[in-house]
Amino acid sequence: MDIDHPLLLQSIREAILLLDADGYISYANQATMTLTGFTAPELLNQHFSLLYPDRQDVLKREYELSQAQKKGTFIDQSWKIKKDGTLFWGELSLWPVYDARQLLAGFSILLRDNSEKKKRELEAQEREMRYRLLVEGMKDYAIFLLDPQGRIMTWNEGGQRLKGYSAPEIIGKNFSVFYQSSELEKRQPERELKHAQETGKYEGEGWRVKKNGSVFWAHQLITALYNEQNQLIGFSKVTRDLTEYKEREEILRQSEERYRLLVEQVTDYAIFMLDEKGKIISWNEGARRIKGYSAEEIIGKYFSIFYPEEDIQAGKPPTELRIASTEGKYEEEGWRIRRDGSRFWATVVITAVYNTQQVLIGFSKVTRDLTERKAGEKALRDSHDRYRRLTRELEGITTELSFKNQELEQFTSIVSHDLQEPVRTIKSFLTLIERKLDATADEALWGYIQKALLTANRMRELIQYLLHYTQLGKEELAIQTVSFQELVQQAMQNLKTALESSGAEISVETEVDVLTGDPVQLVQLIQNLLSNALKFMDTQPPRIHIGCTQTEGQIQVAIKDNGIGIAQENLTKIFEIFRRLHTKQKYEGTGIGLAICKKIVDRHGGRIWPESEPGQGTTFYFTLPARSTLNQVTL
Repeated sequence: MDIDHPLLLQSIREAILLLDADGYISYANQATMTLTGFTAPELLNQHFSLLYPDRQDVLKREYELSQAQKKGTFIDQSWKIKKDGTLFWGELSLWPVYDARQLLAGFSILLRDNSEKKKRELEAQEREMRYRLLVEGMKDYAIFLLDPQGRIMTWNEGGQRLKGYSAPEIIGKNFSVFYQSSELEKRQPERELKHAQETGKYEGEGWRVKKNGSVFWAHQLITALYNEQNQLIGFSKVTRDLTEYKEREEILRQSEERYRLLVEQVTDYAIFMLDEKGKIISWNEGARRIKGYSAEEIIGKYFSIFYPEEDIQAGKPPTELRIASTEGKYEEEGWRIRRDGSRFWATVVITAVYNTQQVLIGFSKVTRDLTERKAGEKALRDSHDRYRRLTRELEGITTELSFKNQELEQFTSIVSHDLQEPVRTIKSFLTLIERKLDATADEALWGYIQKALLTANRMRELIQYLLHYTQLGKEELAIQTVSFQELVQQAMQNLKTALESSGAEISVETEVDVLTGDPVQLVQLIQNLLSNALKFMDTQPPRIHIGCTQTEGQIQVAIKDNGIGIAQENLTKIFEIFRRLHTKQKYEGTGIGLAICKKIVDRHGGRIWPESEPGQGTTFYFTLPARSTLNQVTL
């Protein structure tokens, strides 16, 4: 039935509403609209639950209506909400309204704003809470009274424990004794008392001084005290030591600052935070670089914006958050979308973030662009396919090379072994012919015999060197630690006759005591290089300097002479087997010595090279690994 709305209700200052039997607003006076901010059209035909923060809980409001009908009235004191979303503490009184037949026609509501009263109640509760904490934590607080001028009148055990003074030492002194000189210069104690007198209290934090001169971070509350005549009679002062809290706070602040700077400066990873619903609340430089969005463009948006349409349709984003919240984190690799619409292959880690009460407050999300790696994996698979094809092709080539190598070894064996016998036979017959000749034999014939013997000896020498050269690649290196000085002395001993006859001057300078390698081959290496230096001289006496240094994980040996030198165009040729740059009539040799040197150095995993200018002498350098783990290479 209709309910009359007399004009009298419009003039009442209290907010009054009329509801129909189902709780829907049929009338609201002007005071209601002033209090709630809603207009009449916005209120009419709306359920009265509109006035509660939990507007969707209609069942709760239905229960209130039933209680009002059952008991004749229902009063609710709770937070109510205005149109603009602000809350106020409202007292809502409900009465049922009946028609002439005593049938329920609706309800009337009287609504009052008791926010100020609630505020006073909360302040009273806060004062009561502080007092309770004060009483319960006496030993953790310095609690004392000051007279109106700030002189200390009382002293408790907490004051003695915290500040170090006993009651006889401190009572009667001004409380400014606890302040640092810089604060005394600014008259901080007087200003705090003045503020407490004007506003009722002063609350703050700062450094305070103990009896022994040390400082602590204090939280203090100064409250003005008045008698019944509202006259100031002094102040109460409560101080608590928060030094540990201050230190933890500073450590946490520095840690958070370092973490923030670290995250912001990372460019290879997109690192950002989501709230518990999945909306983006932070953004770093790596995220901007990888995904293309600036912080202003992306913060506040749902993180599904990075997912392909097919993943969104499949419900992938919320599923990932659900897994992260239940299992702690979610990891995967998949396609993601940049701002320009292009796709990239990403590895993603979503981690649930909880507060100290273990309540989920959001998620951290770390994304890395692995597009290049994805392409590399494809290239690697293609490469493996090509490798398998090449392997099959090389198997045939390897078989053929193995056969050729066997033939080469047979040839080397013939050259190095089978040819020695004919050479020995030729030399023997030449020697016999030489013995048969008498003193009257033709002088030219004597010359021919001598030349033939020299040639046979040279042939034998070449075969021996060739045999030695081929054997270098077959024998395993006898790796051991050996003194560098001993290697040089052994090489010089082997060349003693040549050194003495040439009048050579040899100097040795080394930074290295020992090196690692095959002693026999290393002696031969140094001996061959010394012999080479003695051989290629003009008329001046040989001067040879041997140096040994260690740098960048390698041993480097240098053998420098004052000989004839080598032209630049020939420097790359000298290690070729049988390569001679001069005739044997001018400088003796087989052309194999330097080839042997190179093979020895190669087998030890090093490098050999010359530096020279014609007429300026030559320096041969070679390197050896400083460690004992040498690669043995069969040549």
